[in-house]
Amino acid sequence: MRRTVLPWLLFALLLLLAPLVFAQSAALSLLSQMGTMVLLCLSCNMLLGEGGMLSFGHAVYSGLGAFGAIHLMNRMADGGVAFPVTLVPLAGGLTGALCAVVLGYLTTRRAGTTFAMITLGLVELVSACVLMFPEVFGGEGGISGNRVIGEPVLGISYGPQIQVYYLIAGWLLVCAIAIYALRHTPLGRILNAVRDNPERAAFIGYDPQRVRYLALILSAFFAGVAGGLSAINFEIVSAEYVGALRSGAILLFTFIGGTAYFYGPIIGGVVGVLFSSWLSAYTQAWQFYLGAFFILIVMTAPGGLASLTDRGWRLLRSGDIEARLLMRLGLWLMAALCTLAGVILATEMAYQASLGSLAETGGEGASLVLWGWSIDVHSARPWIVAMLLIAVGAMALAVWHRKGKGR
Repeated sequence: MRRTVLPWLLFALLLLLAPLVFAQSAALSLLSQMGTMVLLCLSCNMLLGEGGMLSFGHAVYSGLGAFGAIHLMNRMADGGVAFPVTLVPLAGGLTGALCAVVLGYLTTRRAGTTFAMITLGLVELVSACVLMFPEVFGGEGGISGNRVIGEPVLGISYGPQIQVYYLIAGWLLVCAIAIYALRHTPLGRILNAVRDNPERAAFIGYDPQRVRYLALILSAFFAGVAGGLSAINFEIVSAEYVGALRSGAILLFTFIGGTAYFYGPIIGGVVGVLFSSWLSAYTQAWQFYLGAFFILIVMTAPGGLASLTDRGWRLLRSGDIEARLLMRLGLWLMAALCTLAGVILATEMAYQASLGSLAETGGEGASLVLWGWSIDVHSARPWIVAMLLIAVGAMALAVWHRKGKGR
């Protein structure tokens, strides 16, 4: 009991204290985005990690839930409907679940690659429909709303970003507990059985299609809640919410975090938002780094960042950390940083040379400012330095790996 309750108390404390540490307006906005993305990744992992259902169209349910929530907010603002803003995400969740009742009956009739391909077609179909009905979905411009509706209740108007953050944090905590509890219900166990061996599950009397269908409806509900929270946070919903790009991002972040662990999607959602929001403010090449990071995770740690965290925690608890091991980790870190520095230098120079320098100055002598240094991207010297850093780092990593095999 203690082992179950304590992590949730720590998670709640973390959600409560995070805005006190990062009190700036931009940081609160970033934390709010992290909250909605973490909930999206958790709902996606209900299909991928628990049910083995690779969905390329998970953003459909989140986006349609967001549209349902923004329509409700607009009706509330017009005075047509009396509904508390705090419960608007619930309307988003119900919209997402209702859409899954209709669409999921078709998609869950097949599993494996067929299911993945159907969801890929579904996301394109829904994206096209959203643009075909501008009266309902607002066309390319989307639908905007206002989250400040009516008189404040107990001083809460959801105007300040801190109040929106705590709304997202509260829904995230409740939904995360519900998703965790679902894993331990008979439905969650049967879903695991359907993932591992659908023939045996059918042999003992469970219909694999019905189990997948129920799991998709529940997952779509939580995705719709996340969509409703996004609608409140940004006060606008557009066609991008149901697009393939957003579905791919959810899948990418979930896999980076680790699908075999419950807390994997939480890590993935946080890392993904940092890449897409924070890193994009510093470099135009953030998608390149995200793609390279994903490939690195797949090749070196298929279990995701959660598997590395779990391995490190077990090592700490076992007390088997020796000075020799620490030295090896230090050498690996130095070699990895050397390689990373070379890759970043080469990438930034390539982007500056191809996109930035000529467009901004009209000349060939534009320089790149990186790590406080002004670098001429048209000079051969920085390219040689970048190649040397990559070569030295890669050779050191290869030697480190070879010596490790010999032990």
